Amino acid sequence: MQSINDVLAPAKLNLFLHINERREDGYHLLQSVFMMIDWYDKLDFELLPKQQIERIDVSTQSENHQKNALPANDLCVKAARALQKATGCEHGVRIFLEKNLPQEAGLGGGSSNAASTLLALNKLWNLNLSRQKLIEIAVPLGADVPFFLFGSNAWVEGIGEKLEPIKLDSRHWVILKPLQGVSTQQIFQDSGLQRNTKTVTIFDFAARPLGFGHNDLQPVAQRLCPEILQAISWLKGFGLNARMTGSGSAVFANIPEVDFGQVVSKLESTPHQNGWQLKVCKNLDVHPFAGWASSDR
Repeated sequence: MQSINDVLAPAKLNLFLHINERREDGYHLLQSVFMMIDWYDKLDFELLPKQQIERIDVSTQSENHQKNALPANDLCVKAARALQKATGCEHGVRIFLEKNLPQEAGLGGGSSNAASTLLALNKLWNLNLSRQKLIEIAVPLGADVPFFLFGSNAWVEGIGEKLEPIKLDSRHWVILKPLQGVSTQQIFQDSGLQRNTKTVTIFDFAARPLGFGHNDLQPVAQRLCPEILQAISWLKGFGLNARMTGSGSAVFANIPEVDFGQVVSKLESTPHQNGWQLKVCKNLDVHPFAGWASSDR
C-alpha cells in the first residue's frame, strides 16, 4: 500500500501577540511573530480508495502502540476533506497521529498537524499544488494553519493570513506547559480582552527581538488559568523572563547561550508541579517539509 511516513508537525511560539482591532464579523486583527521550534507531533499516511478518510491516534504510552479511532471532526480530517473538495481528488487516506505536543497550550499543534496533512497529501495524491494554493485552502481551517504552510518563520498580520518571512537568530528556548489548559475561544470572547494595541512595524521588532512587545491574551488567560502566572514565576527563579505563547497555557523563555548548560541542568533537576511539561528547544529556520509545495512567494 502506498504511504508516506514520519511526517513531522512542528510547534510554534508567538514571540509577541498584539490584538489591534475586532472586526464586525467577530474576527480579530493581530500582529505577531510566529517562530517554529523543534518539538513535533508525527504523522503517517496510507493511501485509501474512494475518498475514504480515517484518523487514528497512535498512543506512545504502550509498547504495542495501541491505536484508537478519534473523532472525525479534527483538523487533520478537515484538512483532508478541504483538499478533496478543492481539487476533486478521488483518493482517500488513513492518518496516524503520534501526539507529542500538549493541547490547549498555544503551541499550534492542531494547526501544524493540519498543515502537515495538506503538505503530505499534496505529495501522496500527486496534486502538485503550489504553496499559495494550499494556503488558500487552509485559511478557513484556522488562523495558524497558513503559517505552517508558509515554510519559514513569519511576521504575521491580519487574521493570521498576511505573512512576511523573517530571519531569526538560532537560540535555545524553554517551554513550560501547566497542567491546566485554556480555551482560545473563551479568551477571545472575554470582555476584558485588550483589542486596541497600537500597530507596530517589523523594524520595531527587529531592533530588539528579545522581549519585544507583549501578549494581549495573557492577562485574560492568567485570570482563567492561574497556573500560567505560577509557571512564569517558576522560570523567573532561574533568571528567565517568561511570557505566554498564543492563547496559552504554555509559557516560554529564551535561555542565554552563555549560561545554557548551567541553566538547563538546574531546570531539569528542579521539581515543578505534577503534570507540568518542560521542554528545551531550538527554533527552526524552515518547516521540515516545506519542499513538498512549490514556492511562489
